[in-house]
Amino acid sequence: MLHVLLTFLLIIATGLHWLSPAQAAPVRTVEIGRSAEGRPIEAVIFGDGPRKLVVIGATHGEPEANTYRLALALIEYFRTNPTAVPPDVRLVIIPVINPDGLARGWRFDAAGVDLNRNMDTSLDACPDNDWQQRVQGARGIVSDTGGPYPDSQIESRLLRAFLLDAAGAIFLHSNAGVVFPASCEHQSSIAMAQTYAAAAGYEYTRFWDRYTITGGMHDWAAGLGIAAITPELVTGNQPEVAENLAGLQAVLANADELLPLPTPGVLNDIEVPAVIYRFWRALGGETRFGLPLAPAEVTPRGMRQAFTRTVIEVDEAQRDTTAYVRMASLGAEAATARAYGGETAMGMPESWPSGPFAAYWQRGGAQMVFGLPLSVPFTTQLADGSRRTAQYFERAVLLLDPTDGHIELAPLGSWDIARHRLTVPLTPHTIR
Repeated sequence: MLHVLLTFLLIIATGLHWLSPAQAAPVRTVEIGRSAEGRPIEAVIFGDGPRKLVVIGATHGEPEANTYRLALALIEYFRTNPTAVPPDVRLVIIPVINPDGLARGWRFDAAGVDLNRNMDTSLDACPDNDWQQRVQGARGIVSDTGGPYPDSQIESRLLRAFLLDAAGAIFLHSNAGVVFPASCEHQSSIAMAQTYAAAAGYEYTRFWDRYTITGGMHDWAAGLGIAAITPELVTGNQPEVAENLAGLQAVLANADELLPLPTPGVLNDIEVPAVIYRFWRALGGETRFGLPLAPAEVTPRGMRQAFTRTVIEVDEAQRDTTAYVRMASLGAEAATARAYGGETAMGMPESWPSGPFAAYWQRGGAQMVFGLPLSVPFTTQLADGSRRTAQYFERAVLLLDPTDGHIELAPLGSWDIARHRLTVPLTPHTIR
């Protein structure tokens, strides 16, 4: 009842915006995935503009449940006031990214990992915030809760995939009464934090100076060029709706300045579209995927670009899902073509990967990135005469050098380009 009353008072205080149904910003709810214990993680999306601003609540579960209640109140406000979202903005609110922690009554995920210490923050130029297993948490308590490796938790991976096309991200926490941006010098994050703090009546601080945050979500996001801030509510039990609605409205009112659109990269003198570039960087870069072999191509569903070891696709029908950007299913196609041999080893395994490829598959993103296994490991001979242990997956073929234990992706991007060139006539057909 209190929640409904607060929302009603906010509507009166900020004014009603009347629209015909044709003018109203579209509203939809999507499930972006499930937590480790199977609880849904949902996002409510307002509008359809290119500047995607994502608000995330309850990263720290039950101890910060007030941010969950705040996110729910913001959702109700924007449902009632659709014109509060500018036409060029797509506002997304994720009420809880850590539903297992909320249900269990603690700060961590189901495995005891602090999700705000689990991200790969090596993408920026500031080594002090890089991921560590031993971390400082609430009140500076030191514990081994950073996770076994960066982005190890399913909730972190879901957020990583969902934010690839984001312009801005607001990570709600409590309780200190401050707003701070990403720790590295990212001007869009700094400007958004200053704007939000001034409107909310919170103190702006350039850095969180109470203890060191490593593997933080805000630093990961800024490392990819996403304007990212952390508002810390004053209290630990109140949602402080009016203050944070004012801060969010100020950001929306200055979206052109504070929410820069993702920018493309240039690799090997070839332009890489923004979301493909972010995927490439966030999932391993040149070490894993190699460099681009050709410019991106427009497809009926979006676009695709070939790299040495993969083809990265964008599917516009999957926008605002974790499947929006992903590796093409070249592993399955190579398996059908027996591109790397293994004729007697093919067949769907009955279990998850095991043996030499299991750790690489899991650490690299598991099913979300590589897909499921399509074969058992087998020995094959490559074109250069060297022998490798190989295993087919839906989106990759993994190769193991038995002499040194090195694992890498087979060059499926090069293979894909070569096989398509074979189907192109050397001379154009003449029509008489």
